[in-house]
Amino acid sequence: MKVIVGLSGGVDSAVSAWLLKQQGHEVLGIFMKNWEDDDNSEYCSSREDLVDAVSVADHIGIDIEVVNFATEYKDRVFSYFLAEYQAGRTPNPDVLCNTEIKFAAFLDHAMRLGADKIATGHYAGVREAADGSGRFELLKGDDDSKDQSYFLHRLNQAQLSKAMFPLANIPKREVRVIAERERIPNFAKKDSTGICFIGERPFREFLERYLPKTPGRMVTSEGEDVGAHQGLAYYTLGQRGGLHIGGSRAGSGEPWYVAGKDMAGNRLIVVQGREHPALRRTDVPLVNTHWIAGSEPAAGSGYGGKTRYRQPDAACEYTPADATHSHATLHFHDAQWAPTPGQYAVLYQGNVCLGGGVIA
Repeated sequence: MKVIVGLSGGVDSAVSAWLLKQQGHEVLGIFMKNWEDDDNSEYCSSREDLVDAVSVADHIGIDIEVVNFATEYKDRVFSYFLAEYQAGRTPNPDVLCNTEIKFAAFLDHAMRLGADKIATGHYAGVREAADGSGRFELLKGDDDSKDQSYFLHRLNQAQLSKAMFPLANIPKREVRVIAERERIPNFAKKDSTGICFIGERPFREFLERYLPKTPGRMVTSEGEDVGAHQGLAYYTLGQRGGLHIGGSRAGSGEPWYVAGKDMAGNRLIVVQGREHPALRRTDVPLVNTHWIAGSEPAAGSGYGGKTRYRQPDAACEYTPADATHSHATLHFHDAQWAPTPGQYAVLYQGNVCLGGGVIA
């Protein structure tokens, strides 16, 4: 097949491209440039990533093309990112980037180039359902510590039908071994962390460029004033660092955590101790749900759910929205720690990712 691979400059996409070439496919690499506002800053790695991607393509023996999706990214991902923070929520732009850029703008571009499939270096899998329906299922990657199906849970049938994930069954450590053995130039490159357009820079410093400061008060769940905040947009539920709270008359001596936001009163609600009840939830309401199969899963139990990427699936029940319930809801058997509005809760049945929704 003609397979077009998203080459990011990282080792995962590099090994994906090498594997596809070894399997006999006609492979073309695409480097996606999604951000260009401060290309020359110390925090932006896109230039270095492009050099690495070109070196990889040259070593493997495939052509590479650079495609600029910065306009699409700004319109479809970054504008949503800012609007959500301004509303006091904490979005996950990586999920939206997959849905709107890698499996939309990039997929469309690849199809215009005559691709049969596109491939990425995600640790996830795809297969046709065994029931003969012709549906496609999104699977967890075999390497539990790297599984990235969480970030892909909003893909639809059309997108999955064109997707290949060469690393589905390969553990990360083996990917590094392959890269070094085959002398792929970036075999020792560190994995990227954080949101692509922010890089390693301080998060609040970045947001301050786009959102105005709106200082207010920090209060406990009992209403005691314990300090000042710089703007509700700069904080997220469960946050511990950066609160700068001094001693409190009623303080327990334990660390402080963000437990909520009073948007109307511009107050940040904080509590002491990671196990404070205000940080735990058994019922997690969902809005803007998306189901990969195209239909909602059956109500009831037997599911696993996660309210953030790096956590194991937790047993839960699913309740759809109806006349009685204004939101779809995940009811967890064990209370979950700091489910965060704006983030995604994702539902699984075994190793099949069913989809999910935005935590309300």
